[in-house]
Amino acid sequence: MSLSNPELSALVEPRRVHRRVYTDPAVFDLEMERIWGKAWIYVGHESQIPGPGDYITLQIGKIPIVMVRDRSGGVHVLYNRCGHKGAKLVDNSCGNTGGGFVCCYHGWSYKLDGRLVGVPHLKGYENTGFDKNDPQYSMQKLEKHQSYRGFVFASRDRHAPELTTWLGGARTVLDNLCDRSPEGEVEVAGGVIRYDHQCNWKMFNENLNDAMHPMVVHRSVVDAANEYIRTLPEDSPSRAEAEIIPPFGSSYKTFSEVDILAFPYGHHYNRGQNTIHAKYSVDPDYETVMLEAYGPERTREILTFNSHNTLYYPSLTIKSSIQNIRVVRPVAADHCIIETWSFRLKGAPDSLLQRTILYSRLINSSGSMVGPDDLVAYRRMQEGLESNANQWVEMHRDYGRDETVGDHLVNRCTSDLDIRTQYRAWRRYMLGET
Repeated sequence: MSLSNPELSALVEPRRVHRRVYTDPAVFDLEMERIWGKAWIYVGHESQIPGPGDYITLQIGKIPIVMVRDRSGGVHVLYNRCGHKGAKLVDNSCGNTGGGFVCCYHGWSYKLDGRLVGVPHLKGYENTGFDKNDPQYSMQKLEKHQSYRGFVFASRDRHAPELTTWLGGARTVLDNLCDRSPEGEVEVAGGVIRYDHQCNWKMFNENLNDAMHPMVVHRSVVDAANEYIRTLPEDSPSRAEAEIIPPFGSSYKTFSEVDILAFPYGHHYNRGQNTIHAKYSVDPDYETVMLEAYGPERTREILTFNSHNTLYYPSLTIKSSIQNIRVVRPVAADHCIIETWSFRLKGAPDSLLQRTILYSRLINSSGSMVGPDDLVAYRRMQEGLESNANQWVEMHRDYGRDETVGDHLVNRCTSDLDIRTQYRAWRRYMLGET
């Protein structure tokens, strides 16, 4: 059952959203068409496909996609679909396809840029009106794809704004992630952590900069970590974990001193001297190579840029301080998959990558010390929202107190500005106002 625009509009108000946005499969299907089919969606990083024939696969909403590098070094983002019977051409998550793609069903073959080059038993098509060179039979390119500092995004909407326009002021964080490398570039390191979430995809996004939950949800693990740390000698290497776990138990006062910056298209990040990563120590060897590359003033500017999570709505969140990203892959109204990828700072000591991997394992994996706390809350919300005892979910905190600064809004991290920002974008996409 589809929903009319008036029905959709009634689901989101300035200070509350209807529970159906989390539970209704019809709403989910429209999100896949109108948000995931219109916004710029993160595809992957160019370093994941370093050589000719290298590819990765993914889904944008419900649509299978493949990103591949051709022999001249170009990157293509294609619909993962044969031009004949429509079969997916690639079923693995990554690999190398050699000289091109071959369909598993009737053997139609394609170049790395998607052009159809081979049709078995072609003489059967003589005098039928079939033209092998007709572009409709090739693998189709997505309507738009662009790369920003190696991060590849694609949109299925040919009228989508340019990527840099869509990123807006939030691209500052992507820049900071790359600038933390002495060479100004990052690359994917290792594989992916895929974490199954039995909840609506928006619950994960809403939690990213929610500063009202850490001291409640993560209290037990913070207490346990602090108790363990007290047993360690001062010179114990295990103290490195002390920089990661305890900040998740910071007070309301501490988090209220951090700002949320909210941008058009639903993006936001937090900024301040008391973010979760703000007090991380700097490896002396890393500081040396950064000073050589950038000089004292620019190095200080790069390394004192403190943020926790940045959301590029709806699909990508990054931590520039930790060189870590998470990618949202919706599956159903009550199911999504969260991917975690770690990045290496080119030219930086291995200790930076080791800290990135340590953070991922301690915080983001299914066997971590923090992520499962959040997932329990998501699952309980998903189950609770099946009840119609109350039709609405509120987002009142600090409503009406946003400050406009240039192209963005600012409020305290303990406000609901981040969630209201997401639902302003949700409403615009769903009503076709973008």
